[in-house]
Amino acid sequence: MKVARFHAPGDIRVEDAPEPTARTGEVKIRVRNCSTCGTDAKIYKFGHHHIRPPRVMGHEIAGEIVEVGDEVTGWQAGDRVQVIAAIPCGRCEECRRGRMTVCPNQESMGYHFEGGFAEFMTVPAKVLAVDGLNRIPDGVGFAEASVAEPLACVLNGQELARVGEGDDVVIMGSGPIGCLHVRLARSRGAARVFLVDLNAGRLAMAAGLVHPDASIRGDETDVVDEVLKLTEGRGADVVITAAASGAAQEQAIQMAARQGRISFFGGLPKDAPIISADANLVHYRELTIVGANGSSPQHNKQALRLIAEGAVPVSDLITHRLPLDQVLDGIGIVSRGEAIKVTVEP
Repeated sequence: MKVARFHAPGDIRVEDAPEPTARTGEVKIRVRNCSTCGTDAKIYKFGHHHIRPPRVMGHEIAGEIVEVGDEVTGWQAGDRVQVIAAIPCGRCEECRRGRMTVCPNQESMGYHFEGGFAEFMTVPAKVLAVDGLNRIPDGVGFAEASVAEPLACVLNGQELARVGEGDDVVIMGSGPIGCLHVRLARSRGAARVFLVDLNAGRLAMAAGLVHPDASIRGDETDVVDEVLKLTEGRGADVVITAAASGAAQEQAIQMAARQGRISFFGGLPKDAPIISADANLVHYRELTIVGANGSSPQHNKQALRLIAEGAVPVSDLITHRLPLDQVLDGIGIVSRGEAIKVTVEP
């Protein structure tokens, strides 16, 4: 079978590999879609400390079961499934308290285990042990199901930021995560959603799909002033930084309304993780700043339900569908911001 393996920064190869067999506690799937994201682009460029090469990449996975290992119950060949990316241990104190997104023992598909840029793969027993293999609802395609994983992360972020009825929400970053944030905020009852980006082309593409109440070009506009104008001077009830930008995080604090909530959704580069913040704004406006890191198995299930119900449409966000042998082209498209969502179809 064909796989796309990471060997070193700048070195991902599409090559032949033996077809795996499901061992005890595992299932084997025929991968139908594995979507790409900005993390794949970062891994390609810099590597990752959790990846010991060679490693098959890809963590937004949907496919069809072709083999069930010993001691696996409730699944059979032909079942259509989506696979979680982040695998909590299910046993530590955080997991027992229901905080699976911050499990200190978390492992990941495409990092610690072989990922979905492959024709076939096995789903580890650890995934099944935490109920991380999800049945794809009728009417949801494999490509749409692969987007459930990033939507699950967005769902976690908006739960932590308490996005709700009547909120004015600013999303900073118009990539696939930003687009999902726009649609999820609307489904949660937000009054107005504003989308911000420095990349004018990608912002226009995203706005044409998700139709924010306003698009703000950060390359030609003072973003904070524009948000204040749009909100009659109040500021935004929720600001979500869906971009790896320290400047965006600093602006988020400045544009938040009193008792506003700020989600640092996008992590910063490891060599530039420090920002400058006016702590008095946080103090006197009673702001809440929260992080958001990944998703739980339950978030993935809920994301699939939202897609199936039409509450958060995703199919039109998939702007590029590529075969496995063009995975490097897909990662390049993502790196250049020329797409919303790129999915690979092995």
